[in-house]
Amino acid sequence: MTKVIVNILSWIAISWLIGCSSPPEKLGNLDLKKWRSDRKGCNNVRSTLQNDFKAIQGELKGKFADDIGEILGRPDIHQLGERNLKYYVYFFEKGPQCEDIKAKSAAAKVILKFNAVGLLTEITYQDRPL
Repeated sequence: MTKVIVNILSWIAISWLIGCSSPPEKLGNLDLKKWRSDRKGCNNVRSTLQNDFKAIQGELKGKFADDIGEILGRPDIHQLGERNLKYYVYFFEKGPQCEDIKAKSAAAKVILKFNAVGLLTEITYQDRPL
């Protein structure tokens, strides 16, 4: 009996490992490896990728928050809103957030809004004030 349980658990573990994959390196022209490497936009790498990001935003809509996190990397800011809404914020450029993520920052950013079931429904951009 114990041997059967061990075999079943081994099979489940192997199936799980086979099903796991590494995050993609590109989506359209967006170099996701570069995107993910520029946490909080502090190296200004994301600022050079902004147009590529805008070009693929339609491919992101309708994906689950976990999938977006895998594709774009952990968000710079993760906020919970009313009625189980969720927001992911990714900065495009260096700003006060590089020193203190809690500091108010006017740096250019993209805000991803997820509905109550975790699907990406809206993408908005906030640029620096003129």
